[in-house]
Amino acid sequence: MKTVRDYIRTIVDFPHEGIMFRDVTTLFADPRGFRMAIDQLLHPYAGVRFDKVVGLEARGFILGGAVAHQLSAGFVPIRKKGKLPGKVISEEYTLEYGSAVVEVHDDAIQPGERILVVDDLLATGGTAEAGIKLVERLGGEIIGCAFIVDLPELGGRRKLEALGMDVHALCAFEGA
Repeated sequence: MKTVRDYIRTIVDFPHEGIMFRDVTTLFADPRGFRMAIDQLLHPYAGVRFDKVVGLEARGFILGGAVAHQLSAGFVPIRKKGKLPGKVISEEYTLEYGSAVVEVHDDAIQPGERILVVDDLLATGGTAEAGIKLVERLGGEIIGCAFIVDLPELGGRRKLEALGMDVHALCAFEGA
């Protein structure tokens, strides 16, 4: 029987030499694999009420939309700077080679709403931490953070858990 991990391909030296890119598009393309991933992302939260699912750009939109549908919850995208119309709040975070900014509409989450943060991959945790900060600035209560892949050597899980987050990942790959 196949696992979620079996549907994920590794592309060597992408986007830079020495990187082992974990490509989830092969998982998304397979109906059984995709359904399995969505079901397993939801499993630890069975019976938990969520008001909204936050998806981190860009593959988190694919997962987050499917998860929100299954939960009968709203969906909120957290996007790269300059991609959302209307009034937004922003959060800068560091990358291994610089910094980036993510944004969310300032009215996307109401105080006290229960939130699940979703993305495809947890590496250093920078994007997820920035998304968490945005949700918290709007008054949302983050109940959990769910990912397809964890890269434990890069420390993202430790970073999020140090923030008090409940972190769930379907599989882990060693190496960057």
